[in-house]
Amino acid sequence: MNVAVIDGQGGRLGRMLVEGIIAAGIDCRITAVGTNSIATAAMLKAGAQAGATGENPVLVAARDADVIIGPLGLLVADSLLGEITPAMAQAVGRSQAVKLLLPVNMCNNRVVGAGVHSFAELVNSAVSELAELARK
Repeated sequence: MNVAVIDGQGGRLGRMLVEGIIAAGIDCRITAVGTNSIATAAMLKAGAQAGATGENPVLVAARDADVIIGPLGLLVADSLLGEITPAMAQAVGRSQAVKLLLPVNMCNNRVVGAGVHSFAELVNSAVSELAELARK
């Protein structure tokens, strides 16, 4: 299973996701895709097997991944303080991959009913969902 972890800004959420996936022992190939080099480096340091930075790697990852994991803002053009381009949002939205989107209530995107959760709680939920997908 090819898992694309996509993150931006400092890559903290992406790093936590990569660490959680590895700690859970999920059999998958993790590709870290950062909207900037700092985010990519954080995810690679956490143990992702491959990584790339920028718009085109997001487009390729969205096409090739079985599962995409990242913040909900991946579907919203100009989110993550402008790091998500319209092409990135469209590629992720159109991807046939299963999308595990974490409801991070930032950048003026609010998910009604999702409640307020820490990054750790969101990561644990995403890793559990991925583990369930890996068992199928």
